[in-house]
Formats: sequence, structure tokens, C-alpha cells
Amino acid sequence: LWYLTKAYGQNEDLTELVDNYSFYFLVSQNPDGREYWFAEGNTPHSSRSNQRPVDSDRDGLIDEDPADDLDGDGSITQMWKQDPDGRWERDEDDPRVFRRVEAGKTGGWIRLGQEGIDNDGDGRTNEDGPGGDDMNRNWPTDWKPGYVQYGAGEFALSNPETRAIAEFILAHPNIMSGQSYHNTGGMLLRGPGANYMESVYPREDVRVYDEIGRVGEDILPYYDYMVIYKDLYTVHGGFVNWLAEGLGVYSFTNELWAPGKYFQREITRPDAERLWLFRDRLQFGQTFKAYTEYAHPEHGTVLLGGLNKWASRTTPTFMLEEECHRNFAFTMFHADQMAVLEWGPIEVERVGEGDLWQVTVEVKNEKLMPTRSGIQARNQIGRNDLLTCEPEAGRVVMSGSIRERRDTAISEVRFEPGRVQLNRGVPGKGRVLHRFFIEGAEGTTVRLGYSAERAKNLTMEFKLEARERK
Repeated sequence: LWYLTKAYGQNEDLTELVDNYSFYFLVSQNPDGREYWFAEGNTPHSSRSNQRPVDSDRDGLIDEDPADDLDGDGSITQMWKQDPDGRWERDEDDPRVFRRVEAGKTGGWIRLGQEGIDNDGDGRTNEDGPGGDDMNRNWPTDWKPGYVQYGAGEFALSNPETRAIAEFILAHPNIMSGQSYHNTGGMLLRGPGANYMESVYPREDVRVYDEIGRVGEDILPYYDYMVIYKDLYTVHGGFVNWLAEGLGVYSFTNELWAPGKYFQREITRPDAERLWLFRDRLQFGQTFKAYTEYAHPEHGTVLLGGLNKWASRTTPTFMLEEECHRNFAFTMFHADQMAVLEWGPIEVERVGEGDLWQVTVEVKNEKLMPTRSGIQARNQIGRNDLLTCEPEAGRVVMSGSIRERRDTAISEVRFEPGRVQLNRGVPGKGRVLHRFFIEGAEGTTVRLGYSAERAKNLTMEFKLEARERK
């Protein structure tokens, strides 16, 4: 948002984007979960859910056994305890590292899990923390209940955050594209989230996704363009799945930060040794909490420490500016593929000796996306595009679509020939041609209009004059 507004009036390309399209920004879909992650003890992977109370362990109590930041350092790290029968040992050269020993051997240490205590006395630790609903499993398309997919919520849009966003989107049918950001993994994700939803995507939509994804891999080194169910895992009720499959909105999720960027070499999945090198040499140990003894109420003396919540998933701070810029650049490329319409040449010629005129109208779209996605057209989502022809005096007696200007046969519009509905809209990098037959005196003014829910409308006027071209 900052870059786009600062660039307006200074950068021609970005100024044109703002002039051509409407942008809607949502800073955070999960503000409570985000605030909790920063303010309280967490791991790199925790606080995915919102903070609405959920009985995660089904014991009749709510959020009664969260992780405990025992040493107050803002992170939930690991707990280790010395035990002669333990199956873990500390590395002789690097005591920060614990390794599991071979079968039949002992290492002197046991792993107790994440930092915490058994707050409710049920014999388990950290099993019912704040929240529990996953904001990316609570959307209407292909939603499944919690026994199929953890975190789905009581029903689709059961959470106030998802419902508020859905209501906004439904109130803005002009939205053509959606862009979501998650972490982590270096991915440009599109739907479907389940294999049985593959047939929902027409070939013309897949071509749009493939082209944007191909360019995205160039803009974002170490990122991969992927189909969610095929290349990652199955997702039911995901946000981009609802946008695409439920509304016909072209949508991507960028999984921010790619492990290959640690060293920017051919190794895209660095091993543990290389990761320690990065943490030591480039992050100066800031993502590791040294092990310290702690008197645990259940386990006695334990070691607390290990990688803190900044150790993975989040982009290293000194690399954040480039990561943000490249993802912004991809988002702007994505946005720049939305339909922009313009009139092509208008041909007017008299038919015979009377006051009957043949008018050939062209509407062009040089962008990649059509005015109506294939999913929209197939499932009758939203309002059809509308091409209107209104003579000031006289009437439109017949009209129909044509493929080429030289065509003599038309696909006739049988009702209201001056108001033509186009279910498929104007194709990406394509055009529509329509021919009107108008009865009117020479010099009569004719108004043309083209309206689309997801593109800026067009209007123009011309006169019925022989051989006029505009």
C-alpha cells in the first residue's frame, strides 16, 4: 500500500494501475492471532488460529492448558532432561544440537517436548491453548467439518473474521483477482485444494494461472508455482479456493520466504549444518536461546532452550525489504493482467437505398484475464456483460455476434437486439465483434455502451453516416 501510493504520479506503470483498477487492502485476516504471536510466548509455527475460545481437547474446559513461557523470553522452546535411559545425546562439538542415538543405545537425555506444564492435571501438556479455528479452513467452498480437517470451525464462515471478509467481498462483485500471503515455503499456490475439484477449472482459466505463475517464478527466485492439492496437500475450505471456485475470482496465495534464499545457491533445501552456519554467521545467534536449567514442577531440573520463534517461517530481518518488494512486484504483475477494455474500429455502412444501417462494433481486451472468468461463465456467477446500442431516433431491428468482420452470417440475438448480454464477456488478449442493424435517418446519433462487473465501462457516440469508421 505504501509503495503503491508513494509511486502514484511518479511512476508511470504504477500510476496506470491505480487509474485502471480498484485495490482493496486487508492488512491482517487474523489480527488477534497475529498480536498474540508477537506479545506472548510462541513457536515459529504457533498462533495459526484466531483467539476465539475452543475446547481443543474436548474435556469441557476452554483454553485451559496453553504453552507456558517458563523463562519469560517470549518464545516457546524445548525442554530436555537428563536420564540414563534417554535416547538422545548432545553433540560433542556443538552442544546446542541433540541427536537421537541408534536403536539399542542410550544417550543420557530425554526430550520432554515444548516448554510448558500440565495446567489442568490431565497428564498432557500444552494440549488446549488459545483459539483453535484455522482461518484458512473456514471458507464455504468444499468446507469440511473438524473430524475431516482440524480447525475447520463449527460451520463455514463461523468465525467473525472470515465472515466479515466474505461479506465485504460479496458486496464488491467488481473484484476480479485476489492475492493472499501466508508463510512459509516459497510457493505461488492456486487451487484446487482437492483432487475432485480439478474439473471446476476450465482450460481458459488454467491458461491464465499458468502464465501468471510462470512469470511469478522469474520475479520470485526460489519460489515454485504449485497447485495446492497436487503439489502440497489437500485443503478444504481454503480462502483462495472459495475465491476461485465459489466466485470465479483469479486468486493466488504466496507462501512467503523460500529456504533456498538462505544461501542463494543451487541448494534449495539446506541441511541442518548449513542452517546453523546461516544462524551463526548471518544472524549472529539471534534465533537461538542458550540452554539454561529450570526447576520444573513436574519433571524436576530440566534444560530450557533451543531455536526461538524467529528461527524459521519468518523472513530474516535483513532480507525483508527484498522479500517484500519482490512479492509486491508479483502482486502488481498479477493485478496488471486484469481486463482493460477499449473500443476497436466501428464500421458504419448503409444497407440498400433506405434508412437501414449495418454497424459493426468491436470491443478489445489486451490483458490476460477475460472480463468474466471461465468459472463465472460456466456457473452463471455474477451479472453478464452488457453491450448496448441506443439510437437517438429509430430502432435496432436486428443484431448478432460475428467471428470476423468479413462474415455475412450472424448469431442472432432474438430478444432485445439493442441490449446484448455476453455470458463469456471479452476474452483475455482477444475481442468480441457484434453487428447491429439500425433503422434511422442519416445523421442520427447512436450511443454505444459496454458494461462489465469486473472491468471499467465503455461509452461512445457516433452518427449514422455512410462509410464512417471510428
